Amino acid sequence: MESWTYRIPLIPNDAVTYILLYVPAAELLAVHRLVCRQWKEIIDGPTLWKKKCQWEGFIPKTIRRSPKSWKVFYVLSSLKRNLIRNPSAEGNLDGWKIISNGGDKWRIEDLPGDHGTPHPEEHVNKYFVTSFGKCEKEQIIDLNAEGYCSELLDNINPAIVVTDWYAARRDCGSKYNILVQLLSGSLEVLHEFCPETVVIEQWSDACWRKMTHTFKNYGHGVRYVRFNHAGQDTQIWKGWYGIRVTNSSVVVEPETLTVVSEGTKVVLPCQEA
Repeated sequence: MESWTYRIPLIPNDAVTYILLYVPAAELLAVHRLVCRQWKEIIDGPTLWKKKCQWEGFIPKTIRRSPKSWKVFYVLSSLKRNLIRNPSAEGNLDGWKIISNGGDKWRIEDLPGDHGTPHPEEHVNKYFVTSFGKCEKEQIIDLNAEGYCSELLDNINPAIVVTDWYAARRDCGSKYNILVQLLSGSLEVLHEFCPETVVIEQWSDACWRKMTHTFKNYGHGVRYVRFNHAGQDTQIWKGWYGIRVTNSSVVVEPETLTVVSEGTKVVLPCQEA
């Protein structure tokens, strides 16, 4: 009997790339990459991921350079979001672990509040306010559970950007503290951001201030982020005259393709030009 073989014609790379644009990233990496050599080479290459970035609007208009890896840039861009739950008090105290509830305890108030000012970001409508005793709360974020695999964290070390907004009343002084830690799988502290206590004197401008810090090059082993902030008033007045906090965020950022300022800084929006 005569034997024969039939070869399926190779589909052009452009056609395969177009088809794979519609496939979720997780399936591309876990399933479709194993189909054949051609698909593996396309999925491992930059063209497919660059096109996915273009399709989904992840490439900034002011782009000045290409990322080191379009695949990593796409994955981080698609995952990018605020990992803090209930950052602006819209859900009362849901999502927060209360560490200290001194004085008259934490309270939620509407902006701008008594002797306060509007927040510079219009979508922020509420804030958490402290009392005459120390009020402290925190969240611990599981990065693996949020979609950031250990390999990505260990090998890429994507920037972890933390931000918090705080303000005092005009008629009362207050104190503010923030502590952010990068933790191992066993909750060992690997890196931390712990600036000095901010003291705002009575009869201040009541302007909202932004505290921000970026963790980079943190090495292997980071699996959790602890975000903790605290404060109280300095006059020891009964009620809620202490520091106000809102719009907290922890964001794992993709590689920056534009020129931006970096590191730790305090921004005073009402003094900006």
